[in-house]
Amino acid sequence: MPVNSDHATLPSAAVVLERSFALADEAATQAFGARFAQAIESVRAASRAQPGTASGLAFHGLQVQLVGDLGAGKTTLVRATLRGLGHTGRVRSPTYTLVEPYVLERPAGELALYHFDLYRFTDPAEWADAGFREYFDSGAVCLVEWPQRAGPLLGVPDLVFSLGLVGGTDANADARVLVARAYSESGKACLERC
Repeated sequence: MPVNSDHATLPSAAVVLERSFALADEAATQAFGARFAQAIESVRAASRAQPGTASGLAFHGLQVQLVGDLGAGKTTLVRATLRGLGHTGRVRSPTYTLVEPYVLERPAGELALYHFDLYRFTDPAEWADAGFREYFDSGAVCLVEWPQRAGPLLGVPDLVFSLGLVGGTDANADARVLVARAYSESGKACLERC
């Protein structure tokens, strides 16, 4: 069944933690991306320091769905996160390639990150046919723009970042609001550190 709507469908799972962030301009979006990168690193480091303990949180990767209209700042946030994780090269939008892979050398060990853009999908079956499931089961960080185009096939994410423009004055044309919802303990731990 083709996806005819670009409206996000929130996962049916319970929200563990929800927070809103006012992003006054592109610099604020970049700053949030840098904090998110630090949060990922902190959660990864904590999981290695205390594996198997009640307070230790195992890090098995992270699925982050980025939702918002065209121009809402999804790719800007991904770029800022990659920069915060130490990537210095070009950050391409995967609009045509569907996925851009990154392998980052980090203090807590090598981190694989995959940036997906599913905008061009017209049917959720395209996601299944593309063979992307292996990326999500590899312990990597998967940042997914336009996740609604894959329907329910992505499963429950760790985090959903919903980005939207803040209403209408030209003086605040770059103002955004980010509503972040965590659906897992790993997502919650990251969100608490943002």
